[in-house]
Amino acid sequence: MYLPCSTKSQFNAVHYHAQREDNSCNLVSVPMLDETSQEGYGLYREVFASRNKKKSAIAFLTIMLIAVVLYTSKIVAPKWLELFQREKQYLVRDIVRNSAITSCHSQPYRSSYHFQPPKNWMNDPNGPMYYEGFYHLFYQYNPGGAVWGNLTWGHAVSTDLIHWRDLEPALKPDEWYDNGGVWSGSVTICPDGSPLILYTGVADDLEQSQNLAVPEDLADPLLRKWVKSRENPILRHPVGIDKEDFRDPTTAWQVNDGTWRILVGAKMGRDGMALLYKSEDLRHWELDENVLHTVPGSGMWECLDFFPIAPFGREGLDTSVNGPHVKHVLKASMYDDQHDHYAVGTYNLSTESFTPINHALDIQHGLHYDYGKFYASKSFYDPVKKRRIVWGWSNESDSAAQDIARGWASLQAIPRVLWLDTALGDSLIQAPIEEVDDLRVGKVSKTDVDLEAGSVIKIEGSSGGQLDIEVIFEYPNVSNVIVQDYGFLNGPFDCGNGGSAQRGVYGPFGLLVLTDDAYQEQTAVFFYIAQDANQRWVTHFCSDQSRSSLLHDIDTTAFWSDVRVLPTENFLSLRVLVDHSIVESFVQGGRMAITSRVYPKEAVDEKAHVFLFNNSTTQITVRSINVWQMRSITVLPLA
Repeated sequence: MYLPCSTKSQFNAVHYHAQREDNSCNLVSVPMLDETSQEGYGLYREVFASRNKKKSAIAFLTIMLIAVVLYTSKIVAPKWLELFQREKQYLVRDIVRNSAITSCHSQPYRSSYHFQPPKNWMNDPNGPMYYEGFYHLFYQYNPGGAVWGNLTWGHAVSTDLIHWRDLEPALKPDEWYDNGGVWSGSVTICPDGSPLILYTGVADDLEQSQNLAVPEDLADPLLRKWVKSRENPILRHPVGIDKEDFRDPTTAWQVNDGTWRILVGAKMGRDGMALLYKSEDLRHWELDENVLHTVPGSGMWECLDFFPIAPFGREGLDTSVNGPHVKHVLKASMYDDQHDHYAVGTYNLSTESFTPINHALDIQHGLHYDYGKFYASKSFYDPVKKRRIVWGWSNESDSAAQDIARGWASLQAIPRVLWLDTALGDSLIQAPIEEVDDLRVGKVSKTDVDLEAGSVIKIEGSSGGQLDIEVIFEYPNVSNVIVQDYGFLNGPFDCGNGGSAQRGVYGPFGLLVLTDDAYQEQTAVFFYIAQDANQRWVTHFCSDQSRSSLLHDIDTTAFWSDVRVLPTENFLSLRVLVDHSIVESFVQGGRMAITSRVYPKEAVDEKAHVFLFNNSTTQITVRSINVWQMRSITVLPLA
């Protein structure tokens, strides 16, 4: 859960009560709504009430027809039942797909194929899941404005992870334990198929506690209403943990004896850690004597994620899968540096501990999901395509005043599929979900391009702010270079010191995107191959925003990191998704990623172009470059 300096928030007084059942993940709900608190949602209720009446009438007639068929023929009945279920599903999907509402992105910095609500502030993705034909995305949302505060669980649904229907917030701050905000959490799919939310509530005195909520109506595949447990809070901060350092429960996983586990992020002193809890019924939890994992001096761990990953292949695993060859990923969002750190390792159930495969790549000291504007990520297992998908929040790089003037702030990065990098064994590959490819139109291609030293080549036909770019460079033959005293040409690389304007033997070279013809504004994503202090060649990748905008009050921090390139790889690959104010770069097949936010003033729409560039002192060869225009998605607002 992202926490800015100010933690005071407003809240709505909508009270829910629930009675617990003993043998199910479900709660019997008795919602008690204060109608005055629902101002602004009246039209939504009226529209759906009308639809529900029509659907009820249709359902009644359909059931009567089925009863007749059942009475007359036991053979025909199964076919009618199957048809009824299919038509019911289509009827619900029509709510999402067949609305006449269309999206209009008149603002130059609003994304066109990334998810963001129609207005206001958004941050962490929460509890993504798949249920009864719909993908659900919950997210931290302020319904009252474009700044952090008044946090609720926003809610949207989709049938393809691309086009979305925005719904009424699922959870609101309406109880003493979450008056200060309904903060981040996760969804667990129970053995009976029903979903259960575990989330952090923040009280007025800033105490953080863990709480439970379930759907009011499991027959509603959109899961529009949720009820909170009467037993909340189900967890309060343990002894030794400050009340403000206890948040963001993970998806629960089930172990061999049928009991359940969750993690909660915390810190003790300066040591960040993943606290482990056990339960027999997903409601009553006990703190385990073992901490699953901790790293001294790492600061607060928030938005934890813990999941199994297959030892080979791209197929994802359900969160409860374990075995002798299964590896696990532990991810912690580091509050101190606002990056998502992860490690691949082994989960020892007997000692209830996690051990990184490569200790040099332990959390904080090793790998990031993304080295740019990507934070508070949350993954889920997609049972439809059997894959592990992760969502991540991309916050703005401009000022709060600019966000308020626009009326919105933040977006979600493109959802990514995760799998183990089997060539290395201790890290992940991440790539945009395959559904994104369906947005591609108007391909422009070039092959075998020689980039002379100091050259810039415009890719004709690639103008615009909505692009998908793939490029492959030949890896230079560095063995032919005799290292001499080149001074700055081979000195230690620092992307923040000159960015793409530096000159070395092998770099920088790459792409300029969102760039005008006069190069007044340019966002450079590039490689730089240089020697380290031990005269070993190291490949770096950088996203340089230093000249991305002529506007003032913009954070133009450059993001960069090393890229692990195998000796057998004689190429460098790069995929870049450009969507007006967001640039997502996936390097070497997804071995590393950098997300940037940029705000060009001149390089917008048809004035924004793509260039290949080579600012090194050596010729670089481009095997191929492909550029697609990208169609806009639909995010239907609250009906």
